[in-house]
Amino acid sequence: MLKITNLKKYFGGVKAVDGCDFEVKKNTITALIGPNGSGKSTVFNLVSGILKADKGSIYFTKTLGFASKHKNTKTQKHSAEKQEFVEITNLPPEKISNLGISRLFQQSRLFNNLTVKDNLLLAIGNEDMKFFRSVFKPISTGDKNKKIKEMLKAVELEKIANKLTRDLSYGQKRLLEIIRAILNPHSFLMLDEPAAGVNPALRKKIAEILLKLKSRGETVLLIEHDMNFTLSIADKVVVMEKGRVIAQGSPDEIRNNPEVLEAYLGE
Repeated sequence: MLKITNLKKYFGGVKAVDGCDFEVKKNTITALIGPNGSGKSTVFNLVSGILKADKGSIYFTKTLGFASKHKNTKTQKHSAEKQEFVEITNLPPEKISNLGISRLFQQSRLFNNLTVKDNLLLAIGNEDMKFFRSVFKPISTGDKNKKIKEMLKAVELEKIANKLTRDLSYGQKRLLEIIRAILNPHSFLMLDEPAAGVNPALRKKIAEILLKLKSRGETVLLIEHDMNFTLSIADKVVVMEKGRVIAQGSPDEIRNNPEVLEAYLGE
């Protein structure tokens, strides 16, 4: 669903991403891991259009209802996969979002002066509720307030719907941001450290949400430093160090990879 080839991004003499290559298959959870400064968040910023790549290419699978609206993107067919990709390298962020990519950022980007309910209303302003119905439970065709109430109930936040976001705990904010990213119409979900700084109970809840998304056909690419969390839910793990991919494979393969152990722990 996502294909990255020879991707490079330099900041002066710093090679933040230096020839990165990996692919994300549809209907999988893929984890991008590595030590601090390995280039993970830079890759996310390049995919979502926040940064412009110096070299390399990023391709994204055409998705009905998203990619078909954009006629100016370059198209490349990869015969081995029999999939059609559009090149999204260096497209503006809004065009990339409209192609079907939704992202959760590492740092909070909620509107703190609005209520929990209002933050979610902004995400569903286009009335596209089909995805949420498929992930959690059927939602009535009533007004938006009723829909929001049912959404929050699905993640056990219904009691704080009218609370200002600035008054939430860090864990509650994180869960709200994840739900907002899910509600943004998309076909591909990118999550930057969804479980960072939250308590064990909430980490478990987030893991359940992500596994439920996958069971409904969702595709997820995530960055996460909690290895227990990551290796328990990921189908594939991609390991970066110094801007390059040094290993990729199943969680079991990564656990026992000597290059990965050295990258994290040193010789």
